[in-house]
Amino acid sequence: MKAPEKTSTTKEEEVQSPPCMLQWWRRWTVLVAAIWIQAFTGTNFDFSAYSSDMKSSMGVSQSRLNYMAVASDLGKALGWSSGYAVAYFPLSAVLFSAAAMGLVGYGVQWLSIAVDVIHLPYSLVLVCCSLAGLSICWFNTVCFVLCVRHFVSNHSLALSLVVSFNGISAALYTLGHEVISGKSSASSEVYLLLNSLIPLFVSLLALWPVLTNPNSSPTHRSSHDDETRIFIVFNVLALITCFYLLLPSSGTYLASSPRWHFLGAICLLIFPLCVPFLHYILHSCFGHHRTSAYSVVNIEEPNIPKRVGLDPEEINESYKVGRLGDEHSLGMLVRSLEFWLYYFSYCFGGTIGLVYSNNLGQISQSLGQSSSNAKSLVTLFSAFSFLGRLLSSAPDFTRKKLYYLTRTAWFTISLLPTPLAFFLLAYSSKTALLQVATALIGLSSGFVFAAAVSVTSDLFGRNSVGVNQNILITNIPIGSLFYGYMAGSVYDKHATPSVVSDTVVCVGRRCYFATFLLWGCLSVVGLVCSLILFIRTRPVYHQLAQNRN
Repeated sequence: MKAPEKTSTTKEEEVQSPPCMLQWWRRWTVLVAAIWIQAFTGTNFDFSAYSSDMKSSMGVSQSRLNYMAVASDLGKALGWSSGYAVAYFPLSAVLFSAAAMGLVGYGVQWLSIAVDVIHLPYSLVLVCCSLAGLSICWFNTVCFVLCVRHFVSNHSLALSLVVSFNGISAALYTLGHEVISGKSSASSEVYLLLNSLIPLFVSLLALWPVLTNPNSSPTHRSSHDDETRIFIVFNVLALITCFYLLLPSSGTYLASSPRWHFLGAICLLIFPLCVPFLHYILHSCFGHHRTSAYSVVNIEEPNIPKRVGLDPEEINESYKVGRLGDEHSLGMLVRSLEFWLYYFSYCFGGTIGLVYSNNLGQISQSLGQSSSNAKSLVTLFSAFSFLGRLLSSAPDFTRKKLYYLTRTAWFTISLLPTPLAFFLLAYSSKTALLQVATALIGLSSGFVFAAAVSVTSDLFGRNSVGVNQNILITNIPIGSLFYGYMAGSVYDKHATPSVVSDTVVCVGRRCYFATFLLWGCLSVVGLVCSLILFIRTRPVYHQLAQNRN
């Protein structure tokens, strides 16, 4: 009788024993691959670094230059197609399709503008910008799917961490430009070449982790607490990376050497591969083989439980409208008041920040600053956007301590710096205030961009996040067109012909004063919409919290 008991105990220990180190490490390489993809595919954020030179070389007005930024954002209006592509094609195919779009979109512009190999009419340049913008959406969808598939119980932490690295793209590309062209070089066309080639190279590096099938992954997953510890380490490393990228303004030796500075940034992006490996070794040495740490996690859908005691007709009507937390189709989405509050909060918050970053080159130029100062502003915006994206994980780390602050409450708080920054810019054009305002807008918009993915997942369904998130960001091309047209019209109205070229240049506070004032008022409207959204969704988040417990 004792022998069978011993055999049974042995089998139970085998079932609950920790997964092998290679399988455990391989699962986390998927997250690191998604981080790499996001870090090098935010190519639209470096537009302002080379926009002034592009405007001069093409001989276009500020309005026509803004249309190029709008065209890039217009590609995101078709971003929903990536959600359907994931449903019918392997992730690797979607990944390389995105890389191919970027290669053509930016590569053709480089051939036309930089080396003058081919001559493109303005309309085809707009098409190339749209194709490049669409590639970013496809890259983002690949990362969303990787996080949701591989980190089901901690998908919000994975999403906020991964999306945060999209904010450092501009800083990384600025460092890459300085390595190739030199720190004082005025040649900005290199950005187009880097934008076309680097995402393809990173896609090749990320191919092996992307091909990892979650169904073939080990059945023994880490507990929620163990995963959270690793995510905390990842966030600390990301924070270190953020401050490291601010070194160009510190005057240190490392900052004065772009090659070593860029190499250090690459090392910081590679180091996360070691974190799960080190955690596994520490757990094996000091964890005394606790079976609970690596036991199987019972994962439940974070949806609101079905209500009982309802009539069949009421249940059918509830299903048609869709409860928050359930999976939402397109029809259910557009009939939801919460979605439109969310839509306009994003449009009057994060989208305005994106358009501001696209105009940083001209804003800096209008205030009489050099091109190097403009690139420093781009790096500043990028670093604080990265910091804002990191802070978007705060709801997950403070959920038990600050239960009254839901994810939509954090979303509302994140919109507060935007109107303050624009009113500061309208009040004064001092360099110090320009830097402070740029940092505030970058912080706010970065939080919005990263938090929006988790909010979409919470309110409208985790499995539909790839499609619904791309439906949400259709506000970007609409807002970009409106904000860009307004800014360009005000700029051209006060501009004078340039002595050096045929383009028109505006210098002085009047170039953007009215624009900053109106953007500030619109961002207040977005803040109000977000506050109403928080009030309406607070019961939903409390119910979700009870489900987790």
